[in-house]
Amino acid sequence: MKIEDYINKIGEIPDFLKKYLDVPCLLRLKDIGYFCGMDYASLDIYNFSIYISRYHHSLSTALITWRYSKNKKATIAALFHDIATPIFSHVIDYMNQDFVVQESTEEKTGEILANDLKLRELLKEDNLTLSEIDFKKYSIVDNERPKLCADRIDGIILTSLAWTKDLKLEDVDKILNDMIVVINENGEEELSFKSREVCKMVYELNRKIDLYCHTKDDTYMMLILADITRKFILKKISYDDLYKIGESRAMEIVKSMARYDCELRELLDIFLNIKKEDIPDISMPIIKKREIKPLVEGKRYVLL
Repeated sequence: MKIEDYINKIGEIPDFLKKYLDVPCLLRLKDIGYFCGMDYASLDIYNFSIYISRYHHSLSTALITWRYSKNKKATIAALFHDIATPIFSHVIDYMNQDFVVQESTEEKTGEILANDLKLRELLKEDNLTLSEIDFKKYSIVDNERPKLCADRIDGIILTSLAWTKDLKLEDVDKILNDMIVVINENGEEELSFKSREVCKMVYELNRKIDLYCHTKDDTYMMLILADITRKFILKKISYDDLYKIGESRAMEIVKSMARYDCELRELLDIFLNIKKEDIPDISMPIIKKREIKPLVEGKRYVLL
């Protein structure tokens, strides 16, 4: 499959959104992988079925938002919800010791949007302000766990297609066609399932993802890339540059640096080539729990 096959299943791109798709700060996300830099890691540890960028995820989250809400402001906000994603994504949270919340990089969202002149021009054309495309304002886009939102359901689908491989493309329609928007117990808009069957399916997909994210394999590889990035920052770039360059360029520079740095070369060799049986036992940090408790016809799902 291609990632576009999934995106096309969600629905057509609305006309009002098309002009925002080539905004510079958004285009940078085409070279930021969805899986935290692990596209470059040892194939013995990760073997993703397709490449997914944060740009793809941003677009599909926006299309999910539009499909179920028909809210233009929320849809534009969804398109830019990951705009503050640095190279290697949540690896930077690991580097910052933010294992549980994993939001240490989001503080730059407003600054990045404000500095994009083309975006500001387009918003002015649509009589919108930056504050109106703050994704935190729209529960349909972003909501606290264990509630469901466009960002979260898209992440479950993408990860289940490409990493855990527990979802087939032909089964995506079953999920998309079973969702509606309801008002939850907190008075917020939230995605809900119509059937218990599909809700349980998504619940189990998410549970498998959570297990993957808490394995010693994934944790070790995330920490190794965090160490590589830390040395990268100390010797070559600034922390702010993590939000300006792409991952392919970053890996080129790291590989070039490794020729003259024995410690970096050793870390890079582990990251690129380690075998599953060679992953050492490590002291596991407390890592973010990816729990969900979706709604079924407006009521919280309880696993029986």
